[in-house]
Amino acid sequence: MLPAYQRIKDEGSREDEIPLFQISFAKFSLFTVSLPLFSFIFCVIWSITFFFEQSVSTHCHVWNYLPSISAAIGAFQPQAIVWQTAIVIHFLPRLTVTWMYFNYYNRIVRRNRQIVANLAIFLNLIENVCLLGLSLYNSTDYYDYHKVFFCTFIVTSEIYMMMSYYLNLYARRDPNLNSREEKSLVLKRNLCIINVISILLATYFFIRHNDRCEGGIYTLFAFFEYIVVLTNMGFHLTSIYDFHNQYLTFDWKYGLRSWS
Repeated sequence: MLPAYQRIKDEGSREDEIPLFQISFAKFSLFTVSLPLFSFIFCVIWSITFFFEQSVSTHCHVWNYLPSISAAIGAFQPQAIVWQTAIVIHFLPRLTVTWMYFNYYNRIVRRNRQIVANLAIFLNLIENVCLLGLSLYNSTDYYDYHKVFFCTFIVTSEIYMMMSYYLNLYARRDPNLNSREEKSLVLKRNLCIINVISILLATYFFIRHNDRCEGGIYTLFAFFEYIVVLTNMGFHLTSIYDFHNQYLTFDWKYGLRSWS
């Protein structure tokens, strides 16, 4: 099958209808997730390598081997600017993915479940805004803002993941899934479960660290914090399976469009 832009060109469309660019959604989604993923990996490794004592230090003054996410991405340079730049660049692509899912749920979800679908999209939008906010307002200089953005991000991302799984499993107009849709659904379920368990464990170890000041407990908190972030990224990467045959194109007449 010809790519979307080539079909349009071959059909003799007007000049302003010929796309200025085209990209497969798989590549677009990989690019979108890769920005925060690789910047996160960089920030953690750089913090451990060059800011180890400062980044792992806590008020308890006990031994610890991993920095928290807040310390790794926002407390030192160049980590903070690397993370903020990646999140700012990836913000509009993330909104594009949200727009794709808005159209996707309008197409596949039953009419009596459209309110649930719209709520899920709204929560995903809030999640994206909060990720931007907690990245720009670090916990050192803007603790109150960072705390609000972080807590809202966690709540909205968790609810969105659960609602997305529900919509794809129970609210489809056609309950018959192809192999890619089944794989996407299994990954969504597994990543969501791991994410929820990791949040609970991270919360437990954070409270235990503050209450007892035991060595190594903050390391476990940081580790499960990492798992929360990575499973969240993985969950959003399942969009590759949901839009496996889609292309994103842009032309001056219609703007941004998706094609299959």
